[in-house]
Amino acid sequence: MTQHQTIRRTTPSGAEIPDKLYFRIGEVSRLCEVPAYVLRFWESEFPQLKPNKGGTGQRLYRRRDVETVLQIKSLLYDEGYTISGARQVIKTEQKQKAPQLALDIEVGASAPSNPQLRKLQKEMRELHAFLSRPPARPAVQSIRSPRTSPSASRPSTEELFTPKQEL
Repeated sequence: MTQHQTIRRTTPSGAEIPDKLYFRIGEVSRLCEVPAYVLRFWESEFPQLKPNKGGTGQRLYRRRDVETVLQIKSLLYDEGYTISGARQVIKTEQKQKAPQLALDIEVGASAPSNPQLRKLQKEMRELHAFLSRPPARPAVQSIRSPRTSPSASRPSTEELFTPKQEL
């Protein structure tokens, strides 16, 4: 495959989604064959559908947003679900997705088989040990020279108010 070829993937409904980072609402409307006002309405009805808004306020859909739109369209138009029924189906499907790989970083845990995970586990333990130490108190150094007693540098009140004798 050359560098300038566009990668296209086909969704289960048969529509092709170009391999791009963001899609504008008009592109999503054409891809999904749904009017833009319907997409805006679905955004208010389905919390899973949240496109980003660019600096100009335009909606920027990601690939997963386009796939969600296609799924909503299929549920509503092809399978006959109501909006609340489709919302519930999408919500349960998201809950059933497999959780991410959990890293066990307990102190007594068995070592993972992957060398990269072992290295990460070691780094995490070192970081934990570093952050668990009490903070060291640096020696405070004064920027002024040490003072002598306050009375040595200032005259006493008696000296101030006693008249001096002139010779």
